[in-house]
Amino acid sequence: MQSDIENKFDAYPADARQRLYEIRRLIFEMADELKLGVITEELKWGEASYCSKIGSPIRLDWKEKHPNQVSLFVHCQTQLMETYKELYADRLAFVGKREIQLPLSAPMPLTELRSCIAMALQYHQLKHLPLLGA
Repeated sequence: MQSDIENKFDAYPADARQRLYEIRRLIFEMADELKLGVITEELKWGEASYCSKIGSPIRLDWKEKHPNQVSLFVHCQTQLMETYKELYADRLAFVGKREIQLPLSAPMPLTELRSCIAMALQYHQLKHLPLLGA
């Protein structure tokens, strides 16, 4: 039986589905590299959500309203987006206090995404540090 996340991703266009699975793989790779243990994976608000015990949730989605991109979302009441903007304003596209837009037509910004994902997965250990320890 397929998981809710697989069912959700399978309903998307092929290019969006592939990109979301790439980001999902990055999340699990970073968690493994950082030795964070179990990552919870579930649907929250209709979006794929990933979190470690010491982190803040990361959500992923594709929206029909913006068919040429996927988005990575973080909790709007954290310092994550503020820090991401400080570090990567010239390399990533941001919307408001919670969204990073990733165009499907461009190569995935792996270095920046790995950093953003690592900060989110460790957020509660980093939140007291300037620029979340970046």
